[in-house]
Amino acid sequence: MRGDPLAGTASHGVVWVLIEYRGGWPLNGFDGLDLEPGTKAIVLSAAKAARARVLLVRRPGPRRREGENHWGVLHHGNSGAYRQQWGTWSRDEDLAEIATALGTAGELGHPPVILVCTHSQRDQCCAVWGRPVGRALSERWPELVWECSHVGGDRFAGNVVVAPDGVYYGNLSAEASVATIEEHLAGRIRAEYLRGYTDLFPAQQAAVAATLARFGPAGRHDYVVAATSRDGDYWRIRIAGSPPHPARLDVEMQARHAPPRQLTCRGPAMSSAVVYELISIRAV
Repeated sequence: MRGDPLAGTASHGVVWVLIEYRGGWPLNGFDGLDLEPGTKAIVLSAAKAARARVLLVRRPGPRRREGENHWGVLHHGNSGAYRQQWGTWSRDEDLAEIATALGTAGELGHPPVILVCTHSQRDQCCAVWGRPVGRALSERWPELVWECSHVGGDRFAGNVVVAPDGVYYGNLSAEASVATIEEHLAGRIRAEYLRGYTDLFPAQQAAVAATLARFGPAGRHDYVVAATSRDGDYWRIRIAGSPPHPARLDVEMQARHAPPRQLTCRGPAMSSAVVYELISIRAV
């Protein structure tokens, strides 16, 4: 592990397509599956139009060999108005229903989904660190937890995404993952393992994480980014809080490049990640 700061590293996006697939996952996930070409094209075109992330999923533990596979379309809405739509598939052609689901609002009231990256073909670190996390979380919340294909940030394995909440966590051990998700589901997001919120851009994610670190845990929508300005590598982000949290804060951040190092366990190339350092937080 490189030891880069977590904050500001969540992949941007507010729509997820989950496709249960029990066979081996190719390096490029759904794109690499040997499926009926027309159906695959329909799914990929609809996902691109919706700016949705397509992930392969499976339940942790021994792979089931019988029964239908599931698919899900999850939308992140404002102020917690999250929507989901689920279906099953046994033939490739059944997956075309995903395109229809992406064009509809979906249903309210579903519990969130806990996704644990275990995509070993992408990077072995994800499997080494992710599978124990998936097992631990599945023992606690068996109906909510799925292993998933690449979500970004392999160097932060074990990686967990709570969707459609749109919250990324990283550097999780099995023990830390249970405590972190338990707090999350109780409406208390902590900064310690937080990579960011997927509806925000990196500097904004880092500003919210700094706010949580300074003032303590808060619910997913207790802090809202109200304004953002930038001057070169310097960012000023105004955050509005709901009671009992501070009402208005100005957070100043500076972006810098970390020294080049190996990005992942598998990646041979050296790279330099952008990190965000807190300069100040003040009430306004």
